[in-house]
Amino acid sequence: MKHVKNRALILAMLMTVCTGVTLAAGKVDIGKNEYESNCVACHGVTGKGNGPVAEILKVAVPDLTEMSRKNGGVFPFARVFESIDGRQQFQAHGTRDMPIWGTTYKSSGSPEHDDYPYNAESFVRSRILALIDYLHRLQAK
Repeated sequence: MKHVKNRALILAMLMTVCTGVTLAAGKVDIGKNEYESNCVACHGVTGKGNGPVAEILKVAVPDLTEMSRKNGGVFPFARVFESIDGRQQFQAHGTRDMPIWGTTYKSSGSPEHDDYPYNAESFVRSRILALIDYLHRLQAK
């Protein structure tokens, strides 16, 4: 049991160090970090679709703050999850084989660059869920 706790602690530390998690007032916001690392270039800091790369793209970048409003006031959780994990494809995100964010949200089935075992699929899903939580918090009131 002690080894499991140690592995969980190591994983938490690695997530903080390796992904550059934002630390503010002692709080870790993994979802915000995921967004800043993988979405800001196109969708912008506020999610309005005005990132620094948006103006050179051939397709309009959607306003992520309006997803709930455009879905009858309900956050479209399943659609968002499937667009991030690649099951729902968008031309701007690339194909499932090579999405714009590389293998960040794809589970290879085995951990890469790690010397301890963990469930890679669970790790990827937790990152996606953290990102979705952050996108939900960005919704216009």
